[in-house]
Amino acid sequence: MSSYNNTARLTEARRVAIFGGTHGNEMSGVTLVNLWMKNSDEIQRKGVEAKPFITNPKAVEKCTRYVDTDLNRAFTPENLSAPAGDELPYEVQRAQEINKEFGPKGSPEAYDVIFDLHNTTSNMGCTLILESSKDLFNLQMMNYIKKAIAPASCLVLLNEHPLLKYSTSRSVAKHPVGLEVGPQPQGVLRSNIFEAMRVILKHALDFIELFNEGMEFPSCTVEVFRVSERIDYPRDANGNIIAMVHPNLQDCDWEPLNPGDPMFQTFDGKTIHYQGSGTVYPTFINEAAYYEKQQAFVTTRRETLVASAIRKA
Repeated sequence: MSSYNNTARLTEARRVAIFGGTHGNEMSGVTLVNLWMKNSDEIQRKGVEAKPFITNPKAVEKCTRYVDTDLNRAFTPENLSAPAGDELPYEVQRAQEINKEFGPKGSPEAYDVIFDLHNTTSNMGCTLILESSKDLFNLQMMNYIKKAIAPASCLVLLNEHPLLKYSTSRSVAKHPVGLEVGPQPQGVLRSNIFEAMRVILKHALDFIELFNEGMEFPSCTVEVFRVSERIDYPRDANGNIIAMVHPNLQDCDWEPLNPGDPMFQTFDGKTIHYQGSGTVYPTFINEAAYYEKQQAFVTTRRETLVASAIRKA
């Protein structure tokens, strides 16, 4: 990356992958990718090679999140460098195959952009997941998408917390983009969620085409919700859950949670209040897939990032 007249010059994004089925029961991405594997006309753009890809076919076949271990946590240096073999968990084998085809992770040969399509059972609406506040290309893309779909909403979740960030399948790319759309139950396809995901992908690919053709994108600001803390359910001494998400918090993703606000409700009706030091914005509230990860929701803090102007080098 170089800078001239305060405009960052970035390499063209020629190779783009669209991942579906990283979690095999998140049906919007599975269905869209299967559709595009049969006919990719909708995702083709001038000067862009767009490859739709089912990342976890065994989990898709079983309509389950994963077979042995969560694929979206499997792209660690240890897993990717482990000696290959059938004794490895299926998703670790799959991570090595994906890294070979779309990476290697962190190398100049890696794909330019990977979109990883996910559904959530939480009431999050459309959410773009950003893995680095320094990724000017992704910030500009997300700003473009937000403006293109307005007045509909698409929020940006920034996860670069050193302890809460995880090794995603999309992290193989130079510019990883997560797309989370909900609420949608696991194993279910809802038309409104399907169409919302499809529209966001359309605008994302339009942005890449315009960038590759030489359009300059002026400096912009992007509101993001930065991951702050993971909150578990209250538990007894044996680790059993003893309270539920409070009715006042349920389905209130992205809404402010203030100190003293109801957070959990015990099974005998008592309220547990939020005791944090300031206002936070919870999301992934009561996500079904996160019970096993001991997470009731994550808190975020709202901030504004500035992205300098960009154009292709």
